[in-house]
Amino acid sequence: MKTILQARGLSIEDAQVRRLWRFGTGRRQQLLLDICHGQRLENEQQLVLFLVFEHVDQDLASYMEHCPPPGLSGHRIKEIMHQILCGVEFLHTHRVVHRDLKPQNLLVTSSGNIKLADFGLAKTYDFEMRLTSVVVTLWYRSPEILLGLPYATPVDIWSCGCIMAELFTLSPLFPGTSEGDQLDRIFRVIGTPGESEWPENVSLNWSSFSQYQPIPLDSLLSEICEQGQALLQCMLKFDPNGRISAADALLHPYFRDSGFEPLQIVPNVTRATSSSTTTTLASTSATSSAPYTSLQITKMQHKDK
Repeated sequence: MKTILQARGLSIEDAQVRRLWRFGTGRRQQLLLDICHGQRLENEQQLVLFLVFEHVDQDLASYMEHCPPPGLSGHRIKEIMHQILCGVEFLHTHRVVHRDLKPQNLLVTSSGNIKLADFGLAKTYDFEMRLTSVVVTLWYRSPEILLGLPYATPVDIWSCGCIMAELFTLSPLFPGTSEGDQLDRIFRVIGTPGESEWPENVSLNWSSFSQYQPIPLDSLLSEICEQGQALLQCMLKFDPNGRISAADALLHPYFRDSGFEPLQIVPNVTRATSSSTTTTLASTSATSSAPYTSLQITKMQHKDK
């Protein structure tokens, strides 16, 4: 079902509506399927509009839930992670932090393409932005958020690492019940940081946690390859400054040695009207839509070795 309802009394004379419609229905985009009026708030002088986009049947959580034994293949996991990281890299390049990456916010189309969705907590990053710690679902929340520290784009990379591990086990890597329990579960895997690494001015003391040594990830993820383990370790670092970026992750041997290439961003200027243009993201095999409501990263074709 592509539309929710047929808009009644839609005034195309509204400049904002016209701009939205031109953007969404350009020949190369076809993003916006309909615009529906909500209740007009006369006292607040607000016009409520519902923008109708493509319907996708399932998210990554349900995709994993319905995956038959023995689970996802190593190649399929690599393909999914490459698509996710392409989307995250695009966002970070444009100074956008998603702040709520989890399987429920990643959509899987019938053809196996991944779409980043639910940008309700997304924020344009700048050095003076106000930060809230009530972001990212607990199981995918990075240590700096759990400790109430300032954060930036590395929070999305931590979430990607948690998702990658979950693709192998089909269960969350750190299913904590509270912020303290979440940190304890994290340290049981990556090891407790040294006292010198512990950040200052946080409410939780270093001495509050048991001292754990890091464990090999392949003891938890039996099917992960050596390169996949190396990439995952780079994403699950306690220090956000030492965490790998999305751009560097896409160049990691885990992807590179299998022929996966980073997404190529190619501007395609198309005039839907004399005053509207669109920009298309072009990969090695297809194009994807812009990230305003959902960011589609289409399935990447890998080169034969």
